[in-house]
Amino acid sequence: MKPYILLTNDDGYEARGLLALKEALEPIAEILVVAPKNEKSACGHGVTTTLPLRLEQMGDGYYRVDDGTPTDCVCLALSIAKRPFDLLISGINHGSNMGEDVLYSGTVAGAIEGTIHNIPSIALSQYIKERKLFSQFDFALAKEIALKLVEHCLKEYPLKGRKFLNVNVPQSPHFKGVKITQQGIRLYANNIHCKQDPKGKQYCWMGVNPLRWEEREGTMSDFKALKEGFVSITPITLNMTSYADLEGLQGWFA
Repeated sequence: MKPYILLTNDDGYEARGLLALKEALEPIAEILVVAPKNEKSACGHGVTTTLPLRLEQMGDGYYRVDDGTPTDCVCLALSIAKRPFDLLISGINHGSNMGEDVLYSGTVAGAIEGTIHNIPSIALSQYIKERKLFSQFDFALAKEIALKLVEHCLKEYPLKGRKFLNVNVPQSPHFKGVKITQQGIRLYANNIHCKQDPKGKQYCWMGVNPLRWEEREGTMSDFKALKEGFVSITPITLNMTSYADLEGLQGWFA
């Protein structure tokens, strides 16, 4: 029996990265796609609780969720699944997700939700340096990496416990190999642009932050790996407890 794999994303059900991933995995797996109707980039791990969710079938094993987040999509997928999923892949995202991006990313949120439900999960993102060339992008390297990840995760290194893989792929002409990395430190700026509309009212638009970061000590970061042309694979755990501070805080309310 072929493995049963759930695909979702935050770029929308018609996104080229999602379609490329489905195309790559269909020969080796039974695929269920449940993705948002509209782009939900940077929505984080949001769950829709104030509106009804409408699941609409677009084809065989292919669904979209009106007004839904990636987290919603995973929850709804569990309600229509034929059997337990062997793997979940969220992506291929149109852009990287590194450092603290994982806290904002809808792509990563899809993998987190899968992990919460004990599904081995992967967030897969494609770095795209020049957006103007996106229409020519074929996701060939990301598709190749996805196939290898499926093989390793299902056979050689099953993901157990509350952890998942965050994978970022460089543009293929610069590909040098694969590195197992740690999460880097993303440097953000307050990139808000405020202007006036034709009626004289102010509006603000959040701009895109440049890709700047700091290295941590020890293992190479996801940022450095990608800059040097490597695929970055970062194992991430859902337990965010700061164990180094447990002892120091004990006396606060003694």
